[in-house]
Amino acid sequence: MKTLDQLNVQIFADGADIEGMIALYRNPLVQGLTTNPTLMRKAGIKDYEGFCREVLDIVKEKPISFEVFSDDFDEMRRQALKIQSWQDNVFVKIPITNTRGESTIPLIRQLSADGVQLNVTAILTLDQVRAVAGALKPTIAAVISVFAGRIADTGRSPVPLMKESLSILKEYPKASLLWASVREVLNIFEADDVGCQIVTVPHDILGKAIKMCAMDLASLSLDTVKMFRNDAISADFTINT
Repeated sequence: MKTLDQLNVQIFADGADIEGMIALYRNPLVQGLTTNPTLMRKAGIKDYEGFCREVLDIVKEKPISFEVFSDDFDEMRRQALKIQSWQDNVFVKIPITNTRGESTIPLIRQLSADGVQLNVTAILTLDQVRAVAGALKPTIAAVISVFAGRIADTGRSPVPLMKESLSILKEYPKASLLWASVREVLNIFEADDVGCQIVTVPHDILGKAIKMCAMDLASLSLDTVKMFRNDAISADFTINT
């Protein structure tokens, strides 16, 4: 079995815990970082720009994605241009539609033409992948984030869609396919097997992967037995005679 440092897929840490982001940025296993408004809200972030700039005081080299949060296309564009101006390693996350289901493809086309590095997010269909590919400027770096984990949540395997997405994007050398919404460590290896360029991993799952990847299964079995035993003792369990 491969270890994390033997994988071809680039591992990006996904979160909004600033201490965790900085620690993972410094970990050589992690090649980039991402966050989003939902993660930021859960982390208690109140000042969007202040948080982003604090992160960027440390994260200077590896790519990092910050997301627009407007539902209006003109305001999305304004936010995107502001975010991309903060630092050269910044990618701007644009959702594939707004909340009314209106496509952001015209905006994606415009921003890519303007030289903005984009991370197009919340993609779940091949039609969306095709539309994004057609809107990108071939010489500008872009990330296409397909939410493989959400596809799996519906009972469908995301693997065929991810493979077809790679086929669609093969004519776009500056575009990277990202396996998003990882649910378990196995998904990292699935993304690598498919050939995705990037996989985003939540901080807790990444911590589990760093600790347990390629662990001897017999040793893991023994650790599990010890856990059950120790928890039973801690709980003072008894069975009456």
